Parts: sequence; structure tokens; C-alpha cells
Amino acid sequence: MARIYETNKEGHLTIGGLDALDLADTFQTPVIVYDVAKIRNEAQEMHHAFQKRNLSYQIAYASKAFSCKAMVQLAEEEGLSLDVVSGGELHTALLAGFPTERIHFHGNNKSEAELKMAIEANIGCVVLDNHLEIQWLQSLCNEANATMNVLLRVTPGIEAHTHDYILTGQEDSKFGFDLQSGQANAAFEAVNASSRLCFKGLHCHIGSQIFEATGFTHAAEKLIALLSEWKVKYNQEAEVLNIGGGFGIRYTDEDTPMPIGLVLGEVLDYISSAVLERGLAMPEVWIEPGRSLVGEAATTLYTLGSRKDIPGIRTYVSVDGGMSDNLRPALYQAKYDAALAERPNAGADETVSIAGKCCETGDMLIWDVALPQSSAGDILAVPSTGAYGYSMANHYNRNPRPAVVFIENGEAFTAIRRETYEDLTQFDLTLRNYKKTETTI
Repeated sequence: MARIYETNKEGHLTIGGLDALDLADTFQTPVIVYDVAKIRNEAQEMHHAFQKRNLSYQIAYASKAFSCKAMVQLAEEEGLSLDVVSGGELHTALLAGFPTERIHFHGNNKSEAELKMAIEANIGCVVLDNHLEIQWLQSLCNEANATMNVLLRVTPGIEAHTHDYILTGQEDSKFGFDLQSGQANAAFEAVNASSRLCFKGLHCHIGSQIFEATGFTHAAEKLIALLSEWKVKYNQEAEVLNIGGGFGIRYTDEDTPMPIGLVLGEVLDYISSAVLERGLAMPEVWIEPGRSLVGEAATTLYTLGSRKDIPGIRTYVSVDGGMSDNLRPALYQAKYDAALAERPNAGADETVSIAGKCCETGDMLIWDVALPQSSAGDILAVPSTGAYGYSMANHYNRNPRPAVVFIENGEAFTAIRRETYEDLTQFDLTLRNYKKTETTI
């Protein structure tokens, strides 16, 4: 079904009830604009899925999708926990005043410094990804006379994307402990033998842009079977079952995700019945939504610039952003829709390709999108840019990163200010900063 954009009486695109043309004029372009109500509504729908089943749970926002102090504070207001994957994301959470007991630290190559930071902050848990982390975390806890709750990330042999899932092959991953080779058993035994590490449960993450429950239920089946084995072998049960994230969103008309409440409800019902069937105590169920919370909440506004018509081949229309503010199309051919903010629901007059301004042939935001006739200076709106847009933004060609604006209750405020050229050069040193030495190489 074709996307229908919300408009005002002038027919202009609105975001959170505000005119997109006014937003572009006030905050300049490119600018990423979040409708905060959409984030809150998605979070509440997830809460409801758990609460109607009377389950103990945590919904941890995967902050790698988009992290800033305002977003972290919004997550806290919505009763979410927080998934961080770096010292930088943890630092952001601490500056934002997020409750440390609800922070979970992920990552396949956490440094000793990051693990020490997690211990000092007394966060809720570390999700262990490899044997070196077990050694380092235990040693650091010994030094600090501290203990740390841990989950073990396992690779259940399932890979899911959109409507497809694969039951074998996911063992070949840089993440987690493999089930087939016995790595997970060895990791559990190492943690269980430690007086500093407190085993809480299992974690897995099977993919992204998953539209149905099947992949999640297959993964849960593998994890619950493992917990059943460990109950017999080690006489110990898990307090937590974390099935990760990856719930899909709509980017284009080709995407048809189910409402999150339906997908999550089907998964939770399966977990409840499978745990009961195995005779296990019902664990607290955790999920880690990122994209599904913030992805569709944001729209990026650009200003159209140059046009290049190649008769019989293609028309290129350039914008004042590109791979420096949205790397996804260049990185893995992600697809987006677009509309002219002045008349978003108008019929199409032409098919054009939206090019970024970076000096790379691959800097193409959208190939072959149908739009009304446009001119330089028009505002182009690209929806569903709330996840992995700003978080992957970069300084290629020394383009400053865009502003991020939050809209709530009819008011707009800057969550992240636009970078200036001075920001870009603040860490640069000149040749006069170097001193010659007698040593030559």
C-alpha cells in the first residue's frame, strides 16, 4: 500500500503536527526530525504485550540505533532499560542520569577499560561474548572487590531477515558462544566456577528487519532446550531469557511488518508454553528493540540542489546531505521512500534518483523514486530515518553532521545541535605543533 503522508490545511507535510517547510527553514537542512509520540506509542505497545500476559520482563532500548542524552532520557521516561555496546554509549547514559541497574553492556570485543568502566558504574549486567571477556571481567572484579551479573550470548544456529530464516549456518558469526561446538557449555562452567560473576541467563540475537515471529520462536526453542539440559547437568536454572531485537519496520511499500504487539505476543506465548512443557521456572523475558522503537519516528529533510538529465537513461537530483548523514544505502543498499514536503501526496510526474553531495559515485540515497516535478530549493522528506542514520553519520568530505530535532506536544527543540566548521577542526594540529627531532626513520 502506498504511503499516505500527514499534511496540514496547506497540503504541506507535517511531522509531529508541525509544518516540515517551517522546520526546514528554522533548523536548516539536512535535519533529522523525530516525532517523539511515535517512540512513546511503540514503547507502550511493547509494555502492553508483556503486561497482558503478567510476565516479568525488561525492554532494553538498543541505543546503537540512535544515542544521545535526550534519547536516553526518553527511554528512561518510558520505563525502558538500556543496551549499550561501547564506552561512549555508556558514558552518554551516565551523563543522561540513566539508572545504572538497568544498563546492559554488549559487544564482541569489549576492552578492559570498558569492562572496568561498567564495574565502576555498577551496571545491571554484562552480556559476555567470548572467553577472554570472562577472564578479564573476573580479574577486574577481583581487583575492585566487586561482583557482576552476566548473561551468556549464544549463537543458536538461526539467522533471520525479513520473512526468511535459516536453521543452520549462524554458527559462523563473530558474536557469542556456539552451541554445536560446546563453547556455550564451557562458558557456563567458567562463569559458574567464578565467585565474582553471577550467571543470570542466556542471550541471543538472530538478525534484523524481521517481520514475523517464526525466527524468534525457533531461537527461543533452542535456548529453552539448552536451559533444560543445564538444569539436569548442573542443577541450575536461568533467571533471564533474552531473545534480542531485530523487529522490522517499514522503509518502503515493499515492507509489510506486523504490528509489534502481534509479533511479540506470539513469541511470548510460545516461550511461556515451552518453559512450562520443559518443567522450568518461568524466567524474566528481555528484548532489545532499537530500530523498531525509533526508526519510523524520524524523517530527514533535505534541500534539493543540482539536476542532471541523461536522456533515455536517468535523471539525478542532488540533495545537501547523503552518505555523511545516512550511510545505510551505500553500506548495504538500504532502500527508502521520499516525498516533496510541499506536496507529499501529489501524483508523480517523473522518476528520479536522489544523489548525495559527497564525492563518491556510490553516494546515492534512493534509486528511481517517483516524485512530482521539482526544482532547486524544494525540500525533500525521507521517512523512516530514525535508526542507524545519525549514529552512523560521519565527516566524509568534512561535512558537518546535521542537527537532530525532537517534536512533542506541538513544540520542537534541538536534541543535537548542528555541527559547525569549527567543530570539524577543533582537534586538528598544524605543522607548527610538531617539533623536529634528531631521530629519523
